[in-house]
Amino acid sequence: MEAPPVEQMAAATLGDVATVAKHEFSDRVPIRSIVCRPDGGAGLAGQRVRVGGWVKTGRKQGGGSFAFLEVSDGTCPANLQVIVDCGVADLGQLVPTGTCVALDGVLKIPPEGTKQNIELRVEEVVHVGPVDPAKYPLPKTKLKLENLRDVVHLRPRTNTISAVARIRNALAYATHTFFQKHGFLYIHTPIITTSDCEGAGEMFQVTTLISDAEKLLKSPLPTEADIEAAKLAIDEKGAEVSQLKSAKTGKPKIDAAVAELHKAKENHSRLEERSKLKPGVLPVKDGKIDYSKDFFDRQAFLTVSGQLQVETFACAVSSVYTFGPTFRAENSNTSRHLAEFWMVEPEIAFAELKDDMNCAEAYVKFLCKWLLDNCLDDMEFLAKNYDKGCIDRLRMVGSTPFERVSYTEAVAMLEEVVKGGKEFENKVEWGMDLASEHERYLTEVIFQKPVIVYNYPKGIKAFYMKLNDDGKTVAAMDVLVPKVGELIGGSQREERYEIIRDRITEMGLPLEPYEWYLDLRRYGTVKHSGFGLGFERMILFATGIDNIRDVIPFPRYPNRADL
Repeated sequence: MEAPPVEQMAAATLGDVATVAKHEFSDRVPIRSIVCRPDGGAGLAGQRVRVGGWVKTGRKQGGGSFAFLEVSDGTCPANLQVIVDCGVADLGQLVPTGTCVALDGVLKIPPEGTKQNIELRVEEVVHVGPVDPAKYPLPKTKLKLENLRDVVHLRPRTNTISAVARIRNALAYATHTFFQKHGFLYIHTPIITTSDCEGAGEMFQVTTLISDAEKLLKSPLPTEADIEAAKLAIDEKGAEVSQLKSAKTGKPKIDAAVAELHKAKENHSRLEERSKLKPGVLPVKDGKIDYSKDFFDRQAFLTVSGQLQVETFACAVSSVYTFGPTFRAENSNTSRHLAEFWMVEPEIAFAELKDDMNCAEAYVKFLCKWLLDNCLDDMEFLAKNYDKGCIDRLRMVGSTPFERVSYTEAVAMLEEVVKGGKEFENKVEWGMDLASEHERYLTEVIFQKPVIVYNYPKGIKAFYMKLNDDGKTVAAMDVLVPKVGELIGGSQREERYEIIRDRITEMGLPLEPYEWYLDLRRYGTVKHSGFGLGFERMILFATGIDNIRDVIPFPRYPNRADL
């Protein structure tokens, strides 16, 4: 019996695969499910598919009789090569970079000697989203990442930003997978807060006072005649109520008249209050802004951390984590700072500092292995274009036990290298906060592996960190990794009521906003520990991208908040 042709065998064997590969909620086949197969898609030859995407490059060939298109739908770093004959569509409309197309065709094995394992021969152009090439801001050639920030709404179409987006997505998925796997509850902590977790004061304020003051500019203030008319209305409504009561009218009518009287009194009160205001000026009481007139009846801010709030759940349900946006009103233009960024913050009850370090190490290793297992194609793209060592770095961190060294020991090591001739921009001495250059020297040069530094001086750490028996240090820890330095900061929390109360006072913070936090120590206090991982820093570490503004979809920094 004659063997069937190879293409027929492939179609018969892989027909179900092609059907399964179709997007569940669309009529297209994701390009990833074609070109990212182990055979590069060759086994799908003969399959009829619909694909959709955006043209990366396009060129007419054969004297304009057909065109080659490189089409990407963002599902993977690779493009699908497409061939369209001039009899099928207007090629001039298809070839400009940025054009959106939906195409029906047959997958074919390309001629020998070409890079591609599979290509699409188009039978019908289902959709075209045209582009004016003279105005389209993304050229075929590579743009600098800093220039892409000027077209933040289009930059996801570039290879780099789409690769970073897929890696970011994978790290977020891995984060939830890790903590869910280990029995943590995901808690949504507030974006708007009245507590300053860090005590730094660099917070964005949330207020309606300014918009209220602006409204006054647009509407005339009440005159004396308006206020007098409101008084007369009160007298009239009051007289009406008295008359109804004297006539012993039924209760429903009297109640309705009393309600009208209350409305008249409220209107008069509002008018009097508004008459005292000055257009465009915030309300003031005792020489200070009167926040009792604000939306929340007090000062409120965008959160710098969900840690304090998530502790309330740790002290009730044991193991929790929060993962959300945080904000710092720090006027910094460095490559490591954003005004809006994301934090992963687990909190574990009945846990000491060593437990916290164990969890942090396991989490970071899990993230590294996850990327190697699930995003290798994107990592290979970034290794080729940005950081040759990024994959090796992930492998090393994912498989190497982290070094653990006290802050005092770390400073002594740095002092030794300074004596040996090493120069740092920031002076090395006990009591300093380790700068990025110190952190990276420890992890990249001295230990050449991830390092956890613990037991920091209390003067450079937050009030909620557990005071050690020496009275000078707190049970804090930082996880340092190559490329970025500090990746995680954490601590055992101070569970002793008197000590944490004194620490708050000692740092010049008011007690009143933290009374609820102190209640966790008053009522059923428990040892607990946690840490925070700056999500964008993890992406910087993984990808080798240099600027934090390029690893978040919509960067916010001084003078820039597009979209």
